[in-house]
Amino acid sequence: MGDFTMPSLGADMDSGTLVEWLVHPGDRVHRGDPMAVVDTDKSAIEVESFDDGVVDALLVQPGQRVAVGTTLATLSEPTEPTAPTAAAAAAEPAVPTAAAPARPGRVEVATRPPRRVSPYARRLAHELGVDLDQVTGSGSHGLIRSGDVRAAVVGAGRPTAPAAVPTPAPAALEPEPAKAAVEPVPEPVAAAAARPTPKAGTRATVAALMARSKREIPHYYVATTVDLHALTEWLRRTNRERSVPERIVPAAALLKAAALAAREIPELNGFWRDGGFVPGAGVHLGVAVSVRDGALVAPAVHDAADQALPDLMAALRDLVARARSGRLRRAELADPTLTVTDLGDQGVEEVIGVIQPPQVALVGVGRIVERPWAVDGLLGVRPVVRLTLSGDHRATDGTTGARFLRTMERLLQQPEEL
Repeated sequence: MGDFTMPSLGADMDSGTLVEWLVHPGDRVHRGDPMAVVDTDKSAIEVESFDDGVVDALLVQPGQRVAVGTTLATLSEPTEPTAPTAAAAAAEPAVPTAAAPARPGRVEVATRPPRRVSPYARRLAHELGVDLDQVTGSGSHGLIRSGDVRAAVVGAGRPTAPAAVPTPAPAALEPEPAKAAVEPVPEPVAAAAARPTPKAGTRATVAALMARSKREIPHYYVATTVDLHALTEWLRRTNRERSVPERIVPAAALLKAAALAAREIPELNGFWRDGGFVPGAGVHLGVAVSVRDGALVAPAVHDAADQALPDLMAALRDLVARARSGRLRRAELADPTLTVTDLGDQGVEEVIGVIQPPQVALVGVGRIVERPWAVDGLLGVRPVVRLTLSGDHRATDGTTGARFLRTMERLLQQPEEL
């Protein structure tokens, strides 16, 4: 019927590493179902199926790095719904049942059903000290995936990764033989010497994309400082009526202001392709998130301008959590129309960013600080933030960028419009 191929998850991606399969031969999948986890050198991404069908064969082993477009699995035409296939059933170990007959007055306890765990998830659980009996699987037929293990760690308030979690090699599919005590070089040391570190691969990927951006895109920059007194007071009032998990932070309001400004000034919301500007179909706001080894990903909050601020706040929390636990989806990386990078939580007061091609603009947000500020001729202390915009001079000019920042300022000083 069709092939499941290594996708392109960004303008800078020409190959990827298969981390783990989330399906087995014989599994029925639908369009949008996660099938595999792919490492892009920046983050582990869940890749969904484009078709309905039944998994015929898995052609690439976890740990293999292949080019974009390589066939990873084949799908066949689905038939009528049936019970789990023989192939899937064979993959699950049988659970022995008690042979003793029931006795009067004795309570029989049902046997726990078998737990399906991907090889990488099992290995990760061992390294992180996670009890798999306490993890709920989100994969096909309850399969426990690596993201489920990381989510369990996050829920327990512990770090989500050990000092270094190696990418699983093909040999991880089989139990490793015992090592002889006289081996002069431990296997992890030898493996580390034989391949680049994840951080080296990440930096090479970022370096290639940023070099391309600065080489091909004629950047211009505009900046302004915005008084956030009205916003902070409004948030203080509205958050009194919300439970702690539902409270809105200033970062969400800044994102919503950027999204509304992008809708109002669409020349900055889209892509430069084939020598011309292509407007975005909606405002899909990329949010820069720091993940493993200093890598940076910018997954999209879809239709950010159309979401109510509380919904955007919830979407932002969910997106950041999944980015850091390796559970992003393909669409969230493939179609951001404008990226916002907020380094305020790092203590940075101003960010002058590099545009992510093929986008035509990037918004930088600094730390909210208190500064002397004159209002109606009177000097006081106000919370202010530094906003910047990096623009592609082929698509727009500084006048358009200035209009964008003025629009953000107006919205932030009239927060009831957010």
